[in-house]
Amino acid sequence: PLYNEEESIKPLYDELLRELDNYKFEIIFINDGSFDSSSDIIKRIIQTDSNVHLIELYKNYGKSAALSEGFRYCKGDYIVTLDADLQDNPSEIPALLEMLDSVEVDIISGWKKDRKDPISKRFPSKIFNFFTRLFSGIKIHDFNCGLKVYKKKVVKSIDIYGGMHRYIPVIAKQKGFITSEKI
Repeated sequence: PLYNEEESIKPLYDELLRELDNYKFEIIFINDGSFDSSSDIIKRIIQTDSNVHLIELYKNYGKSAALSEGFRYCKGDYIVTLDADLQDNPSEIPALLEMLDSVEVDIISGWKKDRKDPISKRFPSKIFNFFTRLFSGIKIHDFNCGLKVYKKKVVKSIDIYGGMHRYIPVIAKQKGFITSEKI
């Protein structure tokens, strides 16, 4: 998902190409109502790379709606999500894919150990994560981390909306899927 990320799209795309060189993949950008040149940049990339796709939402519906559209569209056996703001490191994707393939889990969640957000976002996030761990029983440090790897069966069987993207591991657990954090 992306919203007004014209500065980060090309660097993100270049990094994804480097990290996914040994994989068969598709990249789906979901433009959540950006009013900058994000769509134009992606459309130029699409002209030279048929593995890149663009889903455009014509107003800002939020991350849950954007992810839901991407989940509906994606075709791969493994789905990786990350935000387009470059806070998630694409170099972690190969290790996460390898882990998902080798352990008996359905979701692996990343963890932003070195968040770039201001304290006004970090502190509420710590409280949210604490209570979500406590009530869900899922031992993930950062439910808000956009970097997650899923088996296809997970994203095709969950329905997210509103702010529910934060609770994808909880929703998946309720449906019987197994969640882990990057070890």
